[in-house]
Amino acid sequence: MSFTAEVKDELARVVPVCSHCQKATLAALVRIEGTLYLSGQGRYRVEIATDLPSVARLIIKLLHEIYQLKTDLTVRRSVLHKTPNYLIEIPNQPGLLEALCDMGILDENRQLVAGIKEDIVAKDCCTAAYLRGAFLGSGFVSDPRGDFHFEVTVENKDLADALVLLMQRKGISARVMQRRSSYMVYLKSGSTILEFLAFTGAHQSALAMENARVIKSVRNEVNRQTNAEMANQAKAVNASMDQIYAIRTVLENYGRDEIPPALQEFIRLRVAHPDATLKELGEYANPPLSKSAVYHRVRRIEQMAQEVLKRS
Repeated sequence: MSFTAEVKDELARVVPVCSHCQKATLAALVRIEGTLYLSGQGRYRVEIATDLPSVARLIIKLLHEIYQLKTDLTVRRSVLHKTPNYLIEIPNQPGLLEALCDMGILDENRQLVAGIKEDIVAKDCCTAAYLRGAFLGSGFVSDPRGDFHFEVTVENKDLADALVLLMQRKGISARVMQRRSSYMVYLKSGSTILEFLAFTGAHQSALAMENARVIKSVRNEVNRQTNAEMANQAKAVNASMDQIYAIRTVLENYGRDEIPPALQEFIRLRVAHPDATLKELGEYANPPLSKSAVYHRVRRIEQMAQEVLKRS
């Protein structure tokens, strides 16, 4: 099961806080996932499709309990993905028009409402319930082990902007982006996705995401440290090779008596410890030398080698 499916499965089981929360969740689901059909006789019917059985059960349950509407369920199987799809049909019947108006799908003139009916989301708990329904309808959240991404896709900009405003009420910063004929409300940072999950009631999913964030953060820090250590080792090895080349040049062109004792000691240490850093070479010396003192000897050896190359 994908992380999106896990989140939706958890959200579909959230217990409502007040008696109006269920209506807010259903209103979002019908608005985002529902298709409204109107016949020439002014008869309405609605179809709602979902891929998750828990969401299908929730939709049917709410339609029955809140509005006592009859529903028909058809289970279809995708030939391409080999997964079931649940089609819920609400046929034309007494009470359907009133329910659509009550949920803010239609206004009193039977026109489609562009945004969100304010009295449906008047309370914080109902705001959370509406956002929960929006995600259950067309939400997607990436696996937290990878890059963070969250989106809810809707068909018009007014509804997208209204969802953004609902999130802003709770300090959740969202943005809208047009994608062909639809609009995507999206969150990019892990912290804002966590805030959304916690606010809408997906606490177990939020905990799983936080654990994944911690693991990823630790892994990234270990990788950074490892890369830094490897870079430092490579730098030290390259410097050591340059020093050994300079030492070889000096030894081939200077007699032993021409090389000062301090430089002779450095040559001995470097040849004995080709992979050591300057600090480590200083610790090997007797008595120990500071890194600055060792570096001074390196510079003197390199100068002697350069003088040889200039004469040749």
